[in-house]
Amino acid sequence: MQGTVYATSPTDKNGFDLVERLEERLGTPKAVVYDLGYKISTSTEGVGITTANATTRYKVTGTITWTLTNRATSTKVTEGKVSTFTAYSATGSTVASLTASEDASRRLMRILADQIVMRLQATSGQWAK
Repeated sequence: MQGTVYATSPTDKNGFDLVERLEERLGTPKAVVYDLGYKISTSTEGVGITTANATTRYKVTGTITWTLTNRATSTKVTEGKVSTFTAYSATGSTVASLTASEDASRRLMRILADQIVMRLQATSGQWAK
């Protein structure tokens, strides 16, 4: 699969982080055979609350539904859904909390990209030519 999978161009920060990791793992698309389409969904919820009702920790959950299509035939060869979460602390300054939030989102996209690659590798014997 090295260099044969083109991930849809990203439209936001999460998409950029996802595609960056996919290209790290699958290589920069050169001789494209497959197109990888994806839909990212994320949510954030407070999970650590003080007695003063201040949120000190957040959980960021992400889900990606993806489809791998043969570019020449436009045939879907495989698809899947991956999901996981990360968390971050919001006990520092505003800038520290913002940085921690951005880092959690980046880590989340990298983990989800790794899960997609693992599923592609595990099933490639059924669809790769």
